[in-house]
Amino acid sequence: MENLSSDIVIVGSGIAGSLMAERLTHKGIKVLILEAGDNVDRGEAFNRYTNAVLKIPESAYMEQAHAPFPTTLNDKYFIQKGKEIFKSTYLRVAGGTTWHWQGATLRLLPNDFKMKSKFNVALDWPIEYKDLEKWYEEAEVELGTAGFNGEDLGSPRQNKYPLPEIPFSNLDQFMLKSLKKSEYKIVHTPQARNSIVYDLRSACCGSASCIPICPVQAKYDATVHLNKAIKNGARLITNAVACEVIADTLSKISEIKFKTKDGKKYLVKGKTFILAANAIENAKLLLMSKSEKYKNGIANSSDQVGRNLMDHPIVLAYALTPEPVFPYRSPLSTSGIDDTRDGTFRNSFASYRLQFGNDGWTFPIGGLNPFIESLIEKGFTGKDLEKTYRESVYRQVAISAMTEQLPDPENRILPSYENLDSIGIPRPEIYYSLDNYTHNSFKDSKKKMSEILKVTNCKNILTIEDFFGAGHVMGTHRMGKNPKKSVVDENLKSHDHPNLFILGAGVMPTTGTANPTLTIAALSLKCSHYILKQHYKV
Repeated sequence: MENLSSDIVIVGSGIAGSLMAERLTHKGIKVLILEAGDNVDRGEAFNRYTNAVLKIPESAYMEQAHAPFPTTLNDKYFIQKGKEIFKSTYLRVAGGTTWHWQGATLRLLPNDFKMKSKFNVALDWPIEYKDLEKWYEEAEVELGTAGFNGEDLGSPRQNKYPLPEIPFSNLDQFMLKSLKKSEYKIVHTPQARNSIVYDLRSACCGSASCIPICPVQAKYDATVHLNKAIKNGARLITNAVACEVIADTLSKISEIKFKTKDGKKYLVKGKTFILAANAIENAKLLLMSKSEKYKNGIANSSDQVGRNLMDHPIVLAYALTPEPVFPYRSPLSTSGIDDTRDGTFRNSFASYRLQFGNDGWTFPIGGLNPFIESLIEKGFTGKDLEKTYRESVYRQVAISAMTEQLPDPENRILPSYENLDSIGIPRPEIYYSLDNYTHNSFKDSKKKMSEILKVTNCKNILTIEDFFGAGHVMGTHRMGKNPKKSVVDENLKSHDHPNLFILGAGVMPTTGTANPTLTIAALSLKCSHYILKQHYKV
């Protein structure tokens, strides 16, 4: 391989990078994409998942020595140095983590952008909901969002969802009936999952394997736009791990160095550079890019790169319903309760969203295999084992509370130069803890989840004391108007470097309670419009 050049250089081929690449190449701009991992063969990945004993989110995907990624169990990639373990994971493959995302596409609420002015906590975004509304709508069209138009989810919308809603599951209908006279209102979860044939992709067939993989690509993943970009002329370089961002004497980015899986180093020159890896990998790359002039790394005059790492920590309750609800016959979640997403209580504790899982006790205990093992350990065998297993599985229900987390500069990621991967690149060193704002929310959500299960006459109600990761890696290079307190501006352009843009959930100043992927997509589309208009006059 020789050194390369392009008009636009994008690092990362997940949803942010792929949407950006498709938009730019559609206008005839030359784009090159560096992807640390390799392409994924859907059939091979699905077979790997079905043969896996532990069906964790990463079970369908091959981890490579030159592009390792964190895993839910026995993680060896993160160097955990914090008070608490950072539990979310991601993939480093072409298409990114959208391969194993759940598919939920909630919008942030208007108040989520104004945490300081509304609730006197954290900080406000440099943009408001109205600034992102049209880009939310465009993102929903691009991803193919299925939603129910007869519900108000708190985020104003001007037009209908592009696709009809995914129908309520058996569990949803049971909850709807059982909670009819209670204060709890069940609503559909908008999701980037085809309810009908859309964008040359089939409709959902209810495989219940959204995490880790949809076998028919009814669930959107970023290879949809990645392949469109390639068809438009984009060049994708897989197994190319970006390792240094270099600026010239005028503070413009001039090139990015990358390593191939054999450890050899190359460079790619360009006019405009876009970092579109996830919040941890973006921050790690920027912090690794030190020089005499940039002693803290590229784009880091604010010392905010790598800081304010956030997630949506999850707590769970689970039980047995009084009648069969037959899980594992639909997408993993199709409904939730949104009433707890906003309110004056946010002055003192975090908001959260309650979500019903259609996959039995997979989240709280790890799936069907661990459940069978637990029955065997209790002495069940033969016909008794089969009967107890069936009667229990048919009635399994779990509720999760996806919880807001505030930014904290001490929650951060650093390159660990003492812990290198196979090609000599530092692994992420993570410092992470949760404050009382979030822990107090856990108490409230556990109480509500238990109340719901009691009202619906569920039995064997249990809650889990510990929290789980949501897979929502946010913060680390947040947007803001003040260059001394943020990394990028409202257009996702670096305050320090005029031709560097940094995309993804890392730009989010606060988390709200919406799964971040739709917001990532909306911000990327907004940024692509800005680049085309300001840099290429298109």
